[in-house]
Amino acid sequence: MTQLLAIIIDGVVYASWLFIIAAGLTLIYGVMRILNMAHGSFYAIGAYAGAGMVGWYFSTGSVPWLSFAVLIGAALIAGLFIGLLIERGLLRFMYGRNEVVMILVTYAILLILEDAIKLIWGVEPYFAYQPYSLLGRTKLAGLSFANYDFMLIVVSTLIGLALWYGLNRTRNGKLLRVVIHDREIAQALGINVSRIFTITFLIGAGLGALAGALTAPGLSVVPGIGIEVIVLAFAVVVIGGLGSVSGALVGALIVGLARAAAVHLYPEVELFVIYAVMGLVLAIRPQGLFAVASARKI
Repeated sequence: MTQLLAIIIDGVVYASWLFIIAAGLTLIYGVMRILNMAHGSFYAIGAYAGAGMVGWYFSTGSVPWLSFAVLIGAALIAGLFIGLLIERGLLRFMYGRNEVVMILVTYAILLILEDAIKLIWGVEPYFAYQPYSLLGRTKLAGLSFANYDFMLIVVSTLIGLALWYGLNRTRNGKLLRVVIHDREIAQALGINVSRIFTITFLIGAGLGALAGALTAPGLSVVPGIGIEVIVLAFAVVVIGGLGSVSGALVGALIVGLARAAAVHLYPEVELFVIYAVMGLVLAIRPQGLFAVASARKI
């Protein structure tokens, strides 16, 4: 029972982190039909910006609890600024192109941002461990868990609820769903599709940067973390169904629990099990578990 509890908690914590990343990725694809390869760079930028500012903040001897606001604020500002620059400066000229072309464009952006990160923050690792230790630890059934990880679950839940409410209970969310269903009809109805694209991309970029900031206190921030993350995020959204936020949640839970079980029971297959699950799901349901239906034009 102790091992089962450890698997469940570790799996849900890992799934919470994955969901925040994958939600932004699948939202951008659902609205804009862009499989954004650069999404991992937003994660890396958020992690570097948050870790760098937290390190500076604690060096000033300021109030420790405000470091959470510094961590999240720095990441969101950096992520939203870079997201706006990319969307307005490049992607808006590419809308309507083939999806393969958009993958190549965003992959080029990924490579550029990876080098830009090294130029700005260098190649030395960054550590922002202080917020992780501030919340202390909790013992359950003889096991010790960091309260910071439980906070991550709460934040992920709140983000999921906010996305559901925004998409289903607000006017802008309903307009967004119209664009998802048929962008040409949306334009004919007078909906400002360009503005919705910009807002959507900024939300996705913000979620990617936020995920980086929230996970920075629990690891060393090093070059290449964005590339590692985007592979996992793709696995999650493919399992859940491209364009589905609820699918991203289910996919994150499946991947998180499968990985946790492998880590505790068979550590040597930790990486393999994620892609084995993805292959199994796609063999049964090639479009993913909760793929958004596409309108067939006649």
